Amino acid sequence: MILSDILEHEFSHIHFIGIGGISMSGLAEILLNQGYKVSGSDMRDTPIIKRLIEKGANIYIGHDKQNLGDADLVVYTDAISADNPELLAAFSKEITTINRGTFLGHLMKAYQNSIAVSGTHGKTTTTGMISIILDKSSLEPTILLGGELDQIGGNVKIGKDNYLLTEACEYKGNILKFHPTTGIILNVEEDHLDYFKNLKHIVDTFSNFAKGIPEDGTLIINNDDNNSSEIIKNIKCNIITFGIEKKDCTYQAKDIEFDDFGLPKYTLVYNNKSYEVRLSVMGIHNIYNSLAAIAATHLSGVPIDTIINSIKLYTGTHRRLEHKGSYNNIKIIDDYAHHPTAIRANLSSIKKIAKKNVWCVFQPHTYTRTKALLSEFSHSFDNADKVIVCDIYAAREKDLGTIHSRDLVKKLNENNVDAIYINNFDEISNFIINNANKDDIILTMGAGDVYRVGEQILDKVNSFDEETK
Repeated sequence: MILSDILEHEFSHIHFIGIGGISMSGLAEILLNQGYKVSGSDMRDTPIIKRLIEKGANIYIGHDKQNLGDADLVVYTDAISADNPELLAAFSKEITTINRGTFLGHLMKAYQNSIAVSGTHGKTTTTGMISIILDKSSLEPTILLGGELDQIGGNVKIGKDNYLLTEACEYKGNILKFHPTTGIILNVEEDHLDYFKNLKHIVDTFSNFAKGIPEDGTLIINNDDNNSSEIIKNIKCNIITFGIEKKDCTYQAKDIEFDDFGLPKYTLVYNNKSYEVRLSVMGIHNIYNSLAAIAATHLSGVPIDTIINSIKLYTGTHRRLEHKGSYNNIKIIDDYAHHPTAIRANLSSIKKIAKKNVWCVFQPHTYTRTKALLSEFSHSFDNADKVIVCDIYAAREKDLGTIHSRDLVKKLNENNVDAIYINNFDEISNFIINNANKDDIILTMGAGDVYRVGEQILDKVNSFDEETK
């Protein structure tokens, strides 16, 4: 694969602004593997950046126009601001400049088969499940994952040019830039309301994504989702459905059971045949994710028996109900959930395995999401015995003073949820150490850096244990 095949120009040096991002770093690694000169910049050093440097990338910490060097193609992430000095320099020098979503869309065209996993929730988990299954097949796909999966060695795996598997985020309409032969829509709900006007705008975007799949391609969609019937109107590609509640699904889960650890077992019904499926991740939401993964890999030619044997090997990507450690029989679990539906689902799963209290340390993600979905957030923590809300993680936004974590705490208290606001991670970790009891579960939750709370707790407890020896 050469870039001139997909971008109609010859390039030799590609520079990534925001190269440390989970998707950007994967794209950079693909190009490094193809022999391109790759450089990039980001605001802080991370293990992902160290990995890219080891593979030959030249990476700068901090943004400066000098970082461009002799780059003849610049790829930038949506997370950077319009006044980024490298972006402005690229425009000034008339260097070919392209955003991440458009670049990924062009990249898909270089592969004979491409699977794009979309939806409001579950993209990383479903892509991870598909990765495990395809990794056990003979297809040797190239994989771009929105998290880190130990079984593939991180967030990217370089395969052959026949298959590409990637997540497809709807933010800023990016899914409309993609060109998959197989598109998956897991679910559709209100989110990213700093860009989307309303739910109709979101549904229309997913509908247009489905319409963009070629006629000989396939849409795999959740038949139980309230918006699925609207999305599949007037699309010309093949349609495969999955679900639990409706009987007319191509792939359906029935007779669902959960063991003492909250892990599901169900009967998969396909083509009037039944198969037993066991998962190694908790929650009914992961049954939906597994059905989508089964459908996609079966469509790709993987036998059902291979799929069923492989999918139970998936134990989760980092930051998806990830067990971080324990002390005094207190489990510390971390999760990326930052939308009300995902929070509700994951707390329900945790409650099923809890012997005593479930603590949830929640970090709201972006001011617009917190404000727009405040009511929904306030009804998502019923399965938590104690909620600690820390400051909102701004991400790409500025604080306009219209919403605060205290507003969420107030709403939670009004709904009889025991919630408090603590703004400092150090104070949160101390509070939990002093108040959590044996057999409690501590769940840190959010898309920002709230995982550091669990790490601080374990560090402090371990330091205390060393001092008392």
